[in-house]
Amino acid sequence: MFKKLSFSPVVIAVLLSLALIFWLFSGDNYSAKADAPAEQQLPVIELSRVEARWSDAEPYQAKQIAQGQVLPWRTVSIKSQQAGTVEALLKQQGDTVKQGDKLLRLSDESRTALLAQAQANLKLRKSELESARTLGKSKFLSATELTRLESEMAKAEAELQTARLAVIQTEPVAPFNGVVDRRHIEVGDLIQTGTELMQLVQIDQLKVTAQIPQQHISALKLGQNVTLRLLEGRELSGTLSFISYAADTATRSFYIEVTVANPDLLRIAGGSATVEVQLAPVQAHRISPALLSLDTSGHLGVSVVDEQQQVVFYPVAILSADNDGAWVSGLPQRAQIITQGAGFVRAGDKVLVAGAKP
Repeated sequence: MFKKLSFSPVVIAVLLSLALIFWLFSGDNYSAKADAPAEQQLPVIELSRVEARWSDAEPYQAKQIAQGQVLPWRTVSIKSQQAGTVEALLKQQGDTVKQGDKLLRLSDESRTALLAQAQANLKLRKSELESARTLGKSKFLSATELTRLESEMAKAEAELQTARLAVIQTEPVAPFNGVVDRRHIEVGDLIQTGTELMQLVQIDQLKVTAQIPQQHISALKLGQNVTLRLLEGRELSGTLSFISYAADTATRSFYIEVTVANPDLLRIAGGSATVEVQLAPVQAHRISPALLSLDTSGHLGVSVVDEQQQVVFYPVAILSADNDGAWVSGLPQRAQIITQGAGFVRAGDKVLVAGAKP
């Protein structure tokens, strides 16, 4: 009654394959729904490693160094105030003189005679004036005549002063204690008013001048100790005695003067010297110049690691530098200075210091 169904082997194989594929996909879907997704792992950020060393600040005797000129404390050119012939040289080159010592003598040229005449004339005018005043009291002399005689008296006094000064000026004197450094005349020379006779210098005390850049002038104070180093290697001590109130408009530097005692009369005036002004001690670190770098703003400084293991850039000022190192100010009293790797980190970066626990 029923007809028996029959399938070919090919159809049976296709059906079995479809059933197997369905079973496989249904199993994967169930597994995906039953198993929770694995937790995602965040990427590990590795900190930069640097090398650093601890440095403690030390008292540093700061100095301001400049090139200076050594000058006599005072110098003057003695010039003739009268014309005449040189009759005698009372002081020679190199002689030490005291204030008021006569240096030379000029010919008289009738100046003494003119002085005597002026004295006699003044004596006469005085006598005339005294007689006139007596007559004036008796109403025998007019007021006008009395005034004329007083004028003549004043004129005679002035002529006497001029004649006396002319005689004095034939023997020029030293205006201060010093040394005759140069002599420009010889005995027998005929000179005129204004002729240069001698040059006198005072060198028992010296004056050293220098120029200080405007950025360093605030560190200078009157009375500070100064060390002078001469080219020959000799050292002298002095005191800062003057600081100009206005900078040179061309160089933007300030003029200073240093007072130096020279009791041995050393022949150093006119030479040059290195001026070292002793400033107040400051706390500073001695580091290698290779540790200095510039930040993005162009400031010179040093990179250190703080307590939070972060990089901090400190601007510094170089106090002095040589082949062995540099003294800088501006760092904390105790600082962990980066010695290797500073070029690969920036301010604010967290770092690992080699040898330290992370």
